[in-house]
Amino acid sequence: MTIRSISEQQIAAVLNPENAFSAVQDVFASMESEAWNFPVVRESLGYQDALYGFKSGFDPASGALGLKAGGYWPNNGAKGIANHQSSIFLFDPDTGQCKAILAGNTITALRTAAAAAVSIDRLAIAAPTTFGLVGTGHQSAFQLEAALRVRSFREILIWNRSGRDLSKHHQIAEKYGAACREAELEEVVRSSQVIITITSCFEALFPGDWVSLGTHIAAMGTDTKGKQELDPALTSRALRFTDEIVQSRTIGEFQHLSSDVVITTIGALIRGTASGRTDEEQVTVFDGTGVGLQDLACAQAVAEAIGDS
Repeated sequence: MTIRSISEQQIAAVLNPENAFSAVQDVFASMESEAWNFPVVRESLGYQDALYGFKSGFDPASGALGLKAGGYWPNNGAKGIANHQSSIFLFDPDTGQCKAILAGNTITALRTAAAAAVSIDRLAIAAPTTFGLVGTGHQSAFQLEAALRVRSFREILIWNRSGRDLSKHHQIAEKYGAACREAELEEVVRSSQVIITITSCFEALFPGDWVSLGTHIAAMGTDTKGKQELDPALTSRALRFTDEIVQSRTIGEFQHLSSDVVITTIGALIRGTASGRTDEEQVTVFDGTGVGLQDLACAQAVAEAIGDS
């Protein structure tokens, strides 16, 4: 079998926020029945402050079988490359042969943003006016566009702790007809009805009582033991949702809560076997830990699109 090598440029030509959303939503639903993720390996290398690991899984419905290898190199910015680096391997489920190797950075960014967008689509109030973005790293622009696809906002507030260039964020906001400006963290949190956090933090970013009634938060940065973005006082009182419960309890945001708290999968919401928001004042939290099947679903979509072109 010939192993195809698919570059970032090829991926960017066929994968976009719309088809990434569809692939991720479908695989979340499939995870409620036949698809499953294998245990995550996530380790600190003790070198370059890097985190490295593997995520993998199998979805019989689509035939997606494989793994993503990679992680987070926090010093890459000084080298002019993205902090997140990964590669995805797809295997033929009938033979076990490797059929494709894909660059993983664009897929990771789009699938992470798509997961947040699925949660916003399912859990945010119907007519929010202000969107808050907490974090301005490589994935943040993808998060912004994915959120703007599923809800219309009048204003975008961004907490830019690192003082990064936000010209791309402003262009995306303008494309969707929203005003965009930087703001202090407290204003971002208090004023927004939908918030995405996308940081690599190891303690709560803000007090839970800053969050207004009716807010939906997609916490997308916690994917390793010890990481944390949200105040447990907030997640304890919120309606809690995640991509995968085991992963959320071990390496996700809900690792900081007691083991008896109720957590619902976003897949159950999609399948209609669980309820979401029931009134406009509930606070909802989605813990996006990032599951291997998200990567494989998007990689499979890319491989099929390129194969047909």
